[in-house]
Amino acid sequence: MTDTIQTTTTPAEAAPRRPFRWSMIALWLAVIAILAVLAWGLVNTNATRPEVGQVAPDFDVEFFDGYGWETRSVATLAEMRGRPVVLNFWASWCVECRYETDLLESAWQQYRDQGVVFLGVAYADVEPNSIAYMEEFGVTFPHAPDLGTDISQSYEITGVPETFFIDSDGVIRHVQIGPVTQQMLDELMPQLLN
Repeated sequence: MTDTIQTTTTPAEAAPRRPFRWSMIALWLAVIAILAVLAWGLVNTNATRPEVGQVAPDFDVEFFDGYGWETRSVATLAEMRGRPVVLNFWASWCVECRYETDLLESAWQQYRDQGVVFLGVAYADVEPNSIAYMEEFGVTFPHAPDLGTDISQSYEITGVPETFFIDSDGVIRHVQIGPVTQQMLDELMPQLLN
């Protein structure tokens, strides 16, 4: 004869159930809501890179000493309206910038009497290094620092050098990522003047 032992558990001996925690659900919902808001903000940002055919974003500049525009130490891009503007982002630590600096200075010398404004913006560069760089290359056209990168951010530059060719109506006509070339300047400058 086989004895079978049958065991039964009482409700008190059953595995304890975790209490339903509304606080955990609320925490997870809050995390999901925050992530959704962040994702929506990234997708629906109003700041977009200015492209050819769009009006160039305005900005304020405070020029390096001795590198102002029309004897001014401060200016805005809007004040330059009515003149073509060659807006060049560069830095003293940028190797490729060295390939274009002489070309930009020569173009400035050639076209400044025709009303073209060349404006160099030193991207995330310290003033002594920027000044030394401009002196090394004999640069004379207006230059301003962008240490806080406010101007660079409004143009959403991808790096340096980067140059925006802006017509007299303030409309971007060409964006050059990387150094400009003589051929490019020979083609674009007459277009900006027409």
